[in-house]
Amino acid sequence: MKVYCNCCGKEIRMKEDTQIALEDYAVIEKSWGYFSEKDGIRQKMNICETCFDAWTNTFARPVQEMEERELV
Repeated sequence: MKVYCNCCGKEIRMKEDTQIALEDYAVIEKSWGYFSEKDGIRQKMNICETCFDAWTNTFARPVQEMEERELV
């Protein structure tokens, strides 16, 4: 299965014949509930690191960052 960035359309590089990504990307998934215009809809998107940084740099409040002690 190929994975693409929903923002720029770039294909996320994967190790050949595996589901192991050779570059990191964000997966955002949201199930919309009551009090939304999307009640009962689930959405999922993949965002490459370049697009993630460009997007979050537009936020009025910065994204909260914490340092990880162990990388998985």
